[in-house]
Amino acid sequence: MTWLPRYHLRHFVATSFWFVPGAGDGGRRPSHAARPLARYADAMALVRLQRRGRTGHLERPVLVDADLHRVRGVRAAARSQIASGQLTPRIISLVFARPMLRISVGVFVFAYAFTLAALGRIETVRVPELLVTVAVLLTLVSIAVFFWFVQQLGTGLRPVFILQSLWDTARGVVDRVYPDLLNAGGAAAAVAVGLVGNVSPRIILHVGASGTFLAFGQHELVALARSAGCVLELIPQVGDFVAHGDPLFRIHPGSARVNERALYHCVAFGYERTLEQDPAFAFRIMVDIASRALSPAVNDPTTAVLAIDQIHRLLAHLGQRDLDTGPMRDAHGQVRLVYATPNWEDFVTLAVSEIRSFGAGSIQIPRRLSAMFEHLLEVLRPAARRPCAGSCRSWSARWTAVCRRRGSRERAGSDRQGLGGSAASATHTSD
Repeated sequence: MTWLPRYHLRHFVATSFWFVPGAGDGGRRPSHAARPLARYADAMALVRLQRRGRTGHLERPVLVDADLHRVRGVRAAARSQIASGQLTPRIISLVFARPMLRISVGVFVFAYAFTLAALGRIETVRVPELLVTVAVLLTLVSIAVFFWFVQQLGTGLRPVFILQSLWDTARGVVDRVYPDLLNAGGAAAAVAVGLVGNVSPRIILHVGASGTFLAFGQHELVALARSAGCVLELIPQVGDFVAHGDPLFRIHPGSARVNERALYHCVAFGYERTLEQDPAFAFRIMVDIASRALSPAVNDPTTAVLAIDQIHRLLAHLGQRDLDTGPMRDAHGQVRLVYATPNWEDFVTLAVSEIRSFGAGSIQIPRRLSAMFEHLLEVLRPAARRPCAGSCRSWSARWTAVCRRRGSRERAGSDRQGLGGSAASATHTSD
C-alpha cells in the first residue's frame, strides 16, 4: 500500500464521524452468534415464560420507539449547537472528529442494534428474558450517556474550549513539523537552494482534481529521489490551493527518470485545510474566531482576547522551534527533498494583522497585543530573539504609535486581560 491510501485511511479513522457508530452497529451480530449461550442461560435461570397474544408485540414498539427518540434527540442537539455559527465554520469538522461525540453516538447505535436483535428473538410463546433485560439496561445506560453527551456538546462549543483544543492540537503539529529546537544554525536553506539551482529542472504538473494541498509523505519522496538519483523540490506549500495543471514538483536534474505515478501517490489534496501538517491553519482558525468576535454584528472583544491568549501561547511555543526545516537527506547525507514552510514573519503576520485591523476601535485588543509582544521578547530563547525581536518590536511600536495618535492613553498600555488587569502582573505564560 502506497502512502496516499494509508493517509486517507488514517485520516478517515481519525476524523470520520460514523466510523465508531458504524462499528456499534455490529451489536446485532454478537447477539446472533451467542444465541445458543443465551438459550442455555434462559433455561438455567428458569426465566422461560409462556406469553401469548399481544404481550410480545407490545414490547417491540416501546423499545424501538425509545431508541428512535434518543437518536432524534442526538441529531437535534447537534444541529442546534452547530447551527449557532458563533465561531467559524472551520470548527465543524473538528467538532465531529471529537472522540466524545463519536463514542457517545456509538453507544446509542450499539444499544439500538442490540435491541433490534433482541426483539427479533421474541416469539409468540417465549420471551428471551436475558436479552430483553440486557436491552433495557443498555437503554438506561444510553439515557445516562445522552445527558452527558448533551452537556459535553453544549459546553464543548464554548470559545474557550474550542481555542484550548486548538492549542493542544496545534502544539503537537508544531512539534511534528518542526522537530528541532532553535540553535545558532540557519544556513541549510541556502545550501539547498544552491544544490537545486545549478541544474536545469523538469516540471511535474498536478494532474488530479483541483484542491487544497493537505500533506505529503516525506520519507517516501526521499526514497523515490534516492532511487532516481535526483533532488525533488515540492513547489506548493502545505495549505496552498493547487489547480489542475499547476506545477507540483521540480526534478533536479531534469534528465532523471522518476516514477511520476509514484510521485502523485505521495501527495494528498482535499476540499479544506487540515491540521495534520499545517500549523498555520491553527492560527487561521484562531484569527477567524477573533475576527468574528470583533465584527460589529457580534462586538465581543472578550472572546477575541481569549483567542489572543492561545495565539500568544502558540507563538511562544513556535519561537522555541527551528522553523528552517532545511532539505531532507537520505541515509548517505545527500539532499533529496526540498520544500517550503512558513517563517517567523509569516506566522506573526498571520496571527496579528487581521486582529489589529478589526480591533482598531477596541480598547482591549491593543492592550492585549502589546502585552503579548512584551512577553514574547522576554521568554524567547536567546537564539530566537535575533530573528524574532525585529518583528515583535516593529509590530509593538507601530501599534503604540497608532494608539497615541488617536489620543488614547489606555489603548497605548499593555494588559494581559485586555482591560482590568494589573500592569505589574506576571508575564509568564505556562504551556
